[in-house]
Amino acid sequence: MRYYRVATDTGATLAAREGRKAYDLTAAREGLGSFRDLAAVAGVVGTDIDSVAEMLTADAPLLDAESIAERAMMPAVPDEVWAAGVTYAVSGDAREEESGRDELYEDVFEGERPEIFFKATSSRTVGPGKDIGIRADSTWDVPEPELAVVVHRGAIVGYTVGNDVSSRDIEGDNPLYLPQAKVYDRCCAVGPCVASPETVGDPCNLELSMTIERGDEVTFDGSTSTAKMVRSPEDLVSYLTRHNAVPELTVLLTGTSLVPEDDFTLREGDRVAIDIENVGRLENLVVSV
Repeated sequence: MRYYRVATDTGATLAAREGRKAYDLTAAREGLGSFRDLAAVAGVVGTDIDSVAEMLTADAPLLDAESIAERAMMPAVPDEVWAAGVTYAVSGDAREEESGRDELYEDVFEGERPEIFFKATSSRTVGPGKDIGIRADSTWDVPEPELAVVVHRGAIVGYTVGNDVSSRDIEGDNPLYLPQAKVYDRCCAVGPCVASPETVGDPCNLELSMTIERGDEVTFDGSTSTAKMVRSPEDLVSYLTRHNAVPELTVLLTGTSLVPEDDFTLREGDRVAIDIENVGRLENLVVSV
């Protein structure tokens, strides 16, 4: 199943979509108002989120499945967002190019320990249809489309689409500037839903694509596969949680494999759309922050 946080006249409701049917889980069970609640119930019962949702569908009112995407909010509001770097060869190549430090990123790509860094708080993260930000003090900014892992109390409970918006010129000036290149207002987007592990299947074999539109022109159109990722989501999560007490609900971005050409930079008004097979499509406009 895929789980959406859907805007309503009175706030939001948790919806589960399977095929052409969408169920209002919040209406079916009082107190089940968010994906966090669903994951918590599954953890207490000792089962998976789909099994909990299936028990509720008989009592859940049907929603208009076609309108869910239009009303979708951030599907799971994470306490923290973390990210992994240089998990694809093309990502390492791009960071070597922008920084001129070949050996640094090659060591990360080939090393046993992955690069794990803090990306955002929930207040710096936006959902589908909301504006992502580029820094006003940066001249080279790019979206980074990534498979995102949703982690509840250390366990993988689902996957969503992530956009790790980054300032390449700030990071390229000096690798120690990475926090400023990565962490700022509206620096991250996730959504439109959380797809359960059973729905996603093999997370290391998914088609991923991104388009960037500027007015009526498509300025970038590319695709790749998570099969090119050298580390598994399980491996990355194991390092994230190693000697690190992450909050109850955390999102981990697993790295990017689509990098626009070096002469490309995002501009205000650009539209970024990221599609990941078996997960969903995340769309956002760009603003300067």
